[in-house]
Amino acid sequence: MPFTIIRNDITKMEVDTIVNAANTRLLMGGGVCGAIFKAAGEAELQSACQKLSPIKTGEAVITPGFRLPAKYIIHTAGPIYRDGNQGEEELLRSCYINSLQLALENKCESIAFPLISSGIYGYPKTDALKIATCAIKDFLAEHDMDVYLVIFDKESFAVSQEILGEVKAFIDENYVGDYEEIHKSRLLYDEIDIKELRDVQKMAYQATESITPSSLEQLVGNLDEPFSTTLLRLIDAKGMTDVEVYKRANLDRRLFSKIRNNKGYMPSKRTAIALAVALKLSIDEIQDLLRRAGYTLSSSQKFDVIIQYFIINRRYDIFEINEVLFAYDQPLLGG
Repeated sequence: MPFTIIRNDITKMEVDTIVNAANTRLLMGGGVCGAIFKAAGEAELQSACQKLSPIKTGEAVITPGFRLPAKYIIHTAGPIYRDGNQGEEELLRSCYINSLQLALENKCESIAFPLISSGIYGYPKTDALKIATCAIKDFLAEHDMDVYLVIFDKESFAVSQEILGEVKAFIDENYVGDYEEIHKSRLLYDEIDIKELRDVQKMAYQATESITPSSLEQLVGNLDEPFSTTLLRLIDAKGMTDVEVYKRANLDRRLFSKIRNNKGYMPSKRTAIALAVALKLSIDEIQDLLRRAGYTLSSSQKFDVIIQYFIINRRYDIFEINEVLFAYDQPLLGG
């Protein structure tokens, strides 16, 4: 998927380039910076950095990756947090945008970031995460690249306590974590044959026959039509373009192309939900779309309950959803 939050050691990321949270003199420091220098080879990397230093806060420069799995290292100097009124936000945003632009200029298809300035530079982790995701989202709206935000441990990651509190309350009220119920309610395409899927679809149709459909639901059409056909009709009904949809869904362009061009293609549950989120569907519309791929949202899976919270509250930012999913150790949306 284009943007992924991952728990890992950034020096072990097999991407085209990793980003070093550097100081303006490009000297070996502590934390992420020190780890990168050690893994790349201190002497070689310091020699390369000396030719490029000093840099200004928010700027980015590039060196070879030397002994790292990554081909390049992009070095950017994040701001030291004072009170939030000294231009820190714009400088931190510049770190991400300038690094991404430099990666693009060097024909990189993948890049891995640490959460810049959130360590010894003191930037509040919640704010640092918000700035990072907004900058990355804006860049990906115009460009194709696989972007990773690499978190070393849970202490390095913080989501808004307000949203986490609301999600926790929703989970407490709606989550039914029973083992047998999970297996009864879990409808997986690879566990049933086509005939069984058609039976489920017919039952769902009979259950909703008496409901007066909205204009959008009328456009959905026959419940027997394939996932791909329904998806494309929903895209048209929403007046959206393919690019808008796969960008909003955090999907790789090639994966979306498979779904569009192969009527029999069955996406993963996470991909199907991501597309539904991109289309801003209601909970009933999402359930309808998921059934066509052999899935459903239930109250017996924490992942599903979290998704339901965001849909019911009409919060369709897939980046925000993925932050909460990551905080709960759940798989992320996209593909």
